[in-house]
Amino acid sequence: MADSSWIAVDAMGGDEGLAVMLAGVARARHQFEEMKFLLVGDEAAIRDGLKRHPNLSQNAEIVHAPDVISGDEKAGQALRRAKTTSMGVAIDCVKQGRAAAAVSAGNTGALMAMAKLALRTMPGIDRPALAALLPTLGENDLVMLDLGANTEVETKNLVQFAVMGAAYARVTMDLESPRVALLNIGSEDQKGTEEIRDAAAVLRNASHLPMTFTGFVEGDRLSRGAHDVVVCDGFSGNIALKTAEGTARFVADLLKRAFTSSIRSKIGFLISRPATQLLRDRLDPNNHNGAVFLGLNGLVLKSHGGANELGVATAIGVAAKMVRADLTRRIAEDLRNFERQAA
Repeated sequence: MADSSWIAVDAMGGDEGLAVMLAGVARARHQFEEMKFLLVGDEAAIRDGLKRHPNLSQNAEIVHAPDVISGDEKAGQALRRAKTTSMGVAIDCVKQGRAAAAVSAGNTGALMAMAKLALRTMPGIDRPALAALLPTLGENDLVMLDLGANTEVETKNLVQFAVMGAAYARVTMDLESPRVALLNIGSEDQKGTEEIRDAAAVLRNASHLPMTFTGFVEGDRLSRGAHDVVVCDGFSGNIALKTAEGTARFVADLLKRAFTSSIRSKIGFLISRPATQLLRDRLDPNNHNGAVFLGLNGLVLKSHGGANELGVATAIGVAAKMVRADLTRRIAEDLRNFERQAA
């Protein structure tokens, strides 16, 4: 059994480098004082970086890994170097029970391939899914999956994603019966592919599960707050996620341009600063960082490659909350209940 007080961090992954990764871990340490960290990567570089974070040094161990997976490295090539890379060794810490979760900001394809090979899928799961939290206008964020792990899916995959997503929503947002919807091109029953329509039929009859199936949702309604979990294939989900992130950056840049266009605009900005700051915080991906591969026999989280110190801390915080709530066990229980009812 994994030690629930330890999280393995790929200290060498990510676009911003070791310094940002360590700063993010140190920040997370202040929020989750019971957690300890295995910092995986070049031992000499990590030891030198820890000089800036003496408090973290007391609650961390260094696990040496001489190699790093590059951002453009193919998954097949990465797999062959899993035993010597910071990403592969961090995942192996989960497999060996040294850590309860692994966090990396490195190559997503390589992380998925390594995690699936090392940890394998849970009983009842055919394919793992990448899930993340998206901001909404409602009281809670939105759990969305799959976000890129599976470009093509079958009906059973969508149903399994729904079960895992609902469990994730209950853990992260403390919801008793999350509202689950399928992403579709229309809300009518006859819309969408055969796989989506068949999955909807199965979920409508899954009243024994701790979720409420709400039907189909279109892409323009994702941020309205009417759903807690949205399920889709990885191709559609990744496009939806990237579109949402691009729109957020567009809005932020548009506001910046508008408020600096004239003296009157600058005065208006000073007056409206509290509101614009709230908007900036809601749209900042660093406040919603941390996507998890659901369906594996262990927890592996993906941080944005370009995440700053706050973003890294947010991703580690998501991992800590899932470790606390024993998410893997709760997903397994829901799957067993679903299979018993189906039988």
